[in-house]
Amino acid sequence: MSTVLFWFRNDLRLHDQPALRAACASGAQHIVPVYCHADYDEPTAWGFARVGRHRRAVVSAALRDVDRQLAGLGSGLLECRGPASTTLPALARAVGATAVVCEEIAAPQEQAEVEALRKAGLQVHTLWQSSLLEPGDLPWAVHALPRTFTPFRQAVERAKVKPPVPLKAPARVPPWPAGIDIPLDLRLAPASDRAKDDGPDARASFPYDKPAFDGGESAGLAHLKQYLARELPHSYKRTRNGLSGVDYSSKWSPWLATGALSARRIVAELQQFEATHGANEGSYWLWFELLWRDYFRFLHLQHGRRLYRAEGLAQHPPMRHNAQGFERWCEARTGEPLVDAAMRELQATGYLSNRLRQVVASYLVYELGGDWRAGAAWFEAQLLDYDVYSNQGNWLYIAGRGTDPQGGRRFNIRKQLSQYDAEGQYLRLWGMP
Repeated sequence: MSTVLFWFRNDLRLHDQPALRAACASGAQHIVPVYCHADYDEPTAWGFARVGRHRRAVVSAALRDVDRQLAGLGSGLLECRGPASTTLPALARAVGATAVVCEEIAAPQEQAEVEALRKAGLQVHTLWQSSLLEPGDLPWAVHALPRTFTPFRQAVERAKVKPPVPLKAPARVPPWPAGIDIPLDLRLAPASDRAKDDGPDARASFPYDKPAFDGGESAGLAHLKQYLARELPHSYKRTRNGLSGVDYSSKWSPWLATGALSARRIVAELQQFEATHGANEGSYWLWFELLWRDYFRFLHLQHGRRLYRAEGLAQHPPMRHNAQGFERWCEARTGEPLVDAAMRELQATGYLSNRLRQVVASYLVYELGGDWRAGAAWFEAQLLDYDVYSNQGNWLYIAGRGTDPQGGRRFNIRKQLSQYDAEGQYLRLWGMP
């Protein structure tokens, strides 16, 4: 094969990139790295745009960094407008390619994209690469994954399953074919040339308009380095339930969500940190959270589309959706101060602490009678660190339609407020627009 398309998906980095390595090792003389921008304003089934401005800004920053790094290797990133199912076959014809290499994503919409490409006559080679652990290294086949997280974690730790050593970035990427003519209707202006988002509200806990929180791989690696240098892993468990600020949690999730940071790179550097500075409950809890992230990924390999049904993995009757309550929830008009403050922060910044994500999800499902799928779609639209696996898994967990052994999580708002905002700092910060 003389020309291959390398399709960037949720893997916007050059380090620890098995799929990119495979493309470079395929024998292709030319590789065209490409990213497809689907219609961000495409409405969801619930009536709002699928992708909001905060995630668009973070993805654009990640793309700028990928393009810059590829340029240093004699290549570059082509950004196309339109869904991959139509743009990649047209691009393949334009550059004389018959094959596409990309990461494997085990979610229905992403699987459908790959099937559409194959039906269009393209050879599509996918590689699984987003998890910390390799599915084949687990103590059981993925289809026999434990029903809940705790036995999964315990078995993984008993078996001493280790993540693969993260790969270095490639030293060379084969160039684009000479003299190719990309149709104008496929091209999107490079991220570096497009107008930048105005940025989040100044109160943001992840201020992506600041260089240190830029969405690209370079900033992500720098953030990881400074987080470890300041020995923050040791205090992670104690501070992780904070509600606002840049240091109460690791803040790795935005870079993990776009793939700008590899979970394997994080753990490799975390282990080096522990070898130098010692391990404690805080540094262990970072591993613990990354195992949760893996578990939600492996659930998709095990259950696939079942995770997207109204009943999820449970046998509960269909939910009745409170459309008016859902609208008030989205617009921060529920009348519940903590919930409204959190939903206001989400809209203004694209970010929300893990504690508050659980609180507002519980409130929608149990107090307002909203359909959990509507809440998951709203998070998909709003969150700058949206991850298809974790978002779906966490909403199912809260709603009692996933893997929670308690059959759902209904939070007492008053208790949450007294426990995590006893002095009212968060309510004062986000109590008003």
